[in-house]
Order: sequence, then C-alpha cells, then structure tokens
Amino acid sequence: MSLKGNLEMKISNALMHFEKEEIGRGAEEAMAHIFKDMIIVRLKKVLTPAEKRLAQSPEGRKTIKEFRYMLEDVLRSKLEAIIEDIVKVKVVSIHCDISTKTGEYLMVFVMEKDVESLFKE
Repeated sequence: MSLKGNLEMKISNALMHFEKEEIGRGAEEAMAHIFKDMIIVRLKKVLTPAEKRLAQSPEGRKTIKEFRYMLEDVLRSKLEAIIEDIVKVKVVSIHCDISTKTGEYLMVFVMEKDVESLFKE
C-alpha cells in the first residue's frame, strides 16, 4: 500500500474510533481521501437509534443537524489534533454535514498546504 493509502486508512480508522468514543456509536464504514490541500472523509451509517427516530420528521431532521453542528464545534480541537497527528500538517478549517436520509457524515479538512504533493512516490 502506498504511503498516501496508508494515511487515508489511518484517518478512516481514527475517525471511526473518534465517533464511537465521542458520540457513543461509530460509523459502520469510513473512507478518507487526500486530495491536494483537502482531506475528505465519508462516514457511513452514523445515526444513533434515537437520531433515526428523530429523522422521520422535518423538525427532527433539523434537530439532528443542529446537534451535530454544535457537537462539531465543541470537538473541533480534537478533530484537528487527530488529523494533524496523522499527516503532520496543520488543519486550517473543517466543514461537516450529515445526511439524515442516508446516515452519512461528510467531513472536509482544509489543510495549510498541499498534503497530496508530500506523498508523491
């Protein structure tokens, strides 16, 4: 496996573990991709049983999104530390969104420099 692929796998595993520790339920699957100065992570099936019930109504979906945004804000420094520890590049910003329809959670980490170019073989 390439260094880039190895780092993508480490990021996927670390964020699955993070979800389990901080939310109480980890994603069933995670995929991370390093692309230029971004790290894009897709976590699948992250909704808790309570969130799945809430997602059945428009107000519930809104509540889930608001809760996840607040949680991301509180845990931002931990997320930054996880990514920075693995790739050794500073995180500039984090953008997240959750789909209450599919239970997928997307994270985009914008990095201080082009991470992909550091791992060209």
